[in-house]
Amino acid sequence: MPKLYLLGGENVFRRNAREVNERAFQDAGNPLSVLVFPWARASFDRRYHRRKRLADYFKCLGADTVNFAEYSDSIETISRKMANSNLVYLTGGVTSVLVERLKNMGLDRLLSSYNGVIVGRSAGALALCRKCVITCRSNSKTKVVDGLGLVDFTLKVHYQSGEKDGELEHLSKEGRIFAVPEGSALVYEDGVLSFIGHVFLFENGERQTLSETSSQGLE
Repeated sequence: MPKLYLLGGENVFRRNAREVNERAFQDAGNPLSVLVFPWARASFDRRYHRRKRLADYFKCLGADTVNFAEYSDSIETISRKMANSNLVYLTGGVTSVLVERLKNMGLDRLLSSYNGVIVGRSAGALALCRKCVITCRSNSKTKVVDGLGLVDFTLKVHYQSGEKDGELEHLSKEGRIFAVPEGSALVYEDGVLSFIGHVFLFENGERQTLSETSSQGLE
């Protein structure tokens, strides 16, 4: 089982989640090879315009190599790329697009058996969870959809205190929801969750704040 960093969001241009990425990169070890899945965008192609910016950022954080998993790659090629990397990074974008593509390729199984560090940003973080709380772009309504289920909980990213709290409190009566703002993260390893930055838990219709010094067992 990999160690997961579930990042609530980041503006890569401003690098406002650098602390989270630094911790993840340190955990992955040296020499550091990063494999990026930029598959959360509906119009995925090889000209993904943020590639150079992301690669430059990761090299500043200590990555020796930064490679990309192409949507045209075979499962064998992607498996080989993962085996040669000690950190996998899933970018943001459209959660449903990312989940569908990963499932169609059978990568949910590869990711769950991966032994390195996985960082999911925004949609990438949501995709790794059993359930995702998302906002519909057409009507701004909140709904819960399925993820890959590498971790057995429900996640909301890009959380802003006070925004959607009523809906999250209502949904939490059916099960707890972790809400993570940009620049903060949940860290999951061996059934234990820890927190970087400001993280919130909605449970039984109420909200509480989780600190970096606290942790929660999920098993």
